[in-house]
Amino acid sequence: MKIRFTKMHGLGNDFVMIDAISQKITMTPERVRKISDRNFGIGCDQVLLVEPPHSPDSDFRYRIFNHDGSEVENCGNGARCFAVFVRQRKLTGKRIIRAETAGGLLILKVLPDNRVTVDMGVPRLEPQEIPFQAPQRSTTYSLPLADRTLEISAVSMGNPHAVTVVDDVETFDVRTIGAEVEKHPAFPKKVNAGFMQPISRNEIRVRVFERGAGETLACGTGACAAVVAGRLRNLLENKVKVHLPGGDLTIQWDGEGHPVLMTGPATTVFHGQINI
Repeated sequence: MKIRFTKMHGLGNDFVMIDAISQKITMTPERVRKISDRNFGIGCDQVLLVEPPHSPDSDFRYRIFNHDGSEVENCGNGARCFAVFVRQRKLTGKRIIRAETAGGLLILKVLPDNRVTVDMGVPRLEPQEIPFQAPQRSTTYSLPLADRTLEISAVSMGNPHAVTVVDDVETFDVRTIGAEVEKHPAFPKKVNAGFMQPISRNEIRVRVFERGAGETLACGTGACAAVVAGRLRNLLENKVKVHLPGGDLTIQWDGEGHPVLMTGPATTVFHGQINI
């Protein structure tokens, strides 16, 4: 069967977008792996599915599949692409869109230049909500690895993040250490490993080793988690420019009890069809 798709990216974090409203599709881990294979498929970090909502208060259901076939709770870069995609496909004419995810409700605002501001919700900091095995909540935690101990902050942005402050994010061994953090037994559902270098109180550099995907050029929820961690450590102000390998995001967080707001671009690359 032929399926229409759109290839998009948010700062180089690339996605295959599939409209599962006007066409019928059942997504399986095997199909995700075939679609996302960069040699034998379309190639992407994640496959994103647009479905009808379960709740009458939402406009759509937004599902996220890593290229290893696993379904995850949230993806900030994908959310921006999702908002632009549903307007391009004429599934909605709204500029403020409410989307259900496995991690909760997202509210997205499409700006005139196709940049999107995403209300990522209130970050979760209690260990059991992340989930993270710790006796009690703390600003930082010691995470023992094979040859070192990291000082991390643990944050959920609808998906779990472990954020480490480093002196130089360019030279830090993100891939090796990120892979070890991702599968650390203290995170029962695995974790996205973020590494953050403060430049000033309004500017940081971030690299993220994503759960189930490896290091990507950009991770929206990782940028949000890094700013939350930096604010909790009193390193950052409430509005921060985040430099990721693929480009820049603006993240605003006014503190506990407030949602994180993420603003950045969404780019369409091409449209096509694939037999699955």
